[in-house]
Amino acid sequence: MLNFIYYPVSWIMWVWHWLFSHVTPDSPGGDGVAWALSVVFLVFTLRAILYKPFVRQIRTTKKMQEINPQLQAIRKKYAKDRVKMTEEMQKLQREHGFNPLLGCLPMLLQIPVFIGLFHVLRSFNRMATGLGQPGMSAEETRSLGNYAFSPELVQNFLDARLFGVPLSSYITEPVSEFQAFVEPGSAIDFTRTQIAIVVIPMMIIASIATHMNSRASVARQPEAALENPQTRMMNMLALYIFPLGILVTGAFFPVAILLYWMSNNLWTYGQQHIVFGRIEREEEEARRLKQEKLKANAPKPGARPDRAKKPATVDGDVVAPEEDATTSTTTTTTSAGPLAGLQRMLGLDKSKSTAAGSSDSSADTSAAAQGGDDDAATGTDAHTESEKDDASTTSSGPDAGAAQRSSGGRSAGQGQKSGPQKSGTAHVAAKNRKGGSRRRKGGRPGGRH
Repeated sequence: MLNFIYYPVSWIMWVWHWLFSHVTPDSPGGDGVAWALSVVFLVFTLRAILYKPFVRQIRTTKKMQEINPQLQAIRKKYAKDRVKMTEEMQKLQREHGFNPLLGCLPMLLQIPVFIGLFHVLRSFNRMATGLGQPGMSAEETRSLGNYAFSPELVQNFLDARLFGVPLSSYITEPVSEFQAFVEPGSAIDFTRTQIAIVVIPMMIIASIATHMNSRASVARQPEAALENPQTRMMNMLALYIFPLGILVTGAFFPVAILLYWMSNNLWTYGQQHIVFGRIEREEEEARRLKQEKLKANAPKPGARPDRAKKPATVDGDVVAPEEDATTSTTTTTTSAGPLAGLQRMLGLDKSKSTAAGSSDSSADTSAAAQGGDDDAATGTDAHTESEKDDASTTSSGPDAGAAQRSSGGRSAGQGQKSGPQKSGTAHVAAKNRKGGSRRRKGGRPGGRH
């Protein structure tokens, strides 16, 4: 009925025996080593196939530990509504990609393998008369094949010895079945005591290995999981009940089955350390990258956040962020435009407020237009030249005209000598950029007079 399990197990074991039989001596002791190694590497092959499911099991277990507080909250919230509790728990598990079957898959897959190997090993000797046993004679047993093994290989297995005992023998095996392990008519070359001497240490080693694996698994559980009564119960079973069960039932297991159990625990112990170590390194790397990202995004100590200024638009002209709004307003006001005549007629207060600066700086404006001559004049000639430049500048815009009328009376009344100054617009821009005006040769500081 379970031939789909028995045949694959027997074929894998056959391949490894064929390989090791070419290495070990052709003797009962050498054949025993070859068959023992075939059993051990049968375990390693199956566990290698189950490696990815095992890694998924570990990740599923860790994810279960992470969402366990939320599951406990759901159980407490819907304690009186089992249907709603189940729905919410399944919803939470789907959101986190949690599949409970992945946590049990490696163990579920190992169970049929263990059953298949146990059945194949016992089928080498078919003299048993218990439930489901054929009860054959020694001659029939040695003349029939066993799944992937030919009758010759069956005889080779029965004649092989490991530490002086057959691989399919066990402590509680009846003496009548010992006849299958020797040639018909030959004396039995081993005793039950010899079987016990080989089996009992193997039972103890297998039990201790099971305990150590369980202990290593429990040590990696978080404290929150250990507070769960169900988790504590499972840990108790894994730490003490299962190892004790091996000691109790080991007397009923063949030597090859105990080899299987020992090698399986050895593989599990090494695999746990490798997988858990890799997962811990991945988590540590993820935490390191997260911290580096946070440090990269955080501002440096003592530095202000970089708030880039957006360019402003004044009357359709784009103004750079460094420029002050006053500079833009003054430039727009003093420029010539279609409203120049209207501003001259109305005599806006804005023109009056900037008249002094414009009249005193009109000479510099004219000089800049003629080639950038910036030489200053003194005395009456400078005053006359300033008036001429004021008259020429008046035709350029409304502000210039208003500035000429205002500054003309002021200059005549004061009768002071004035030198060429910067225009009002240039003066304000220079003041904003440099923090103030500079004194020019032969004149007063720019700005007010």
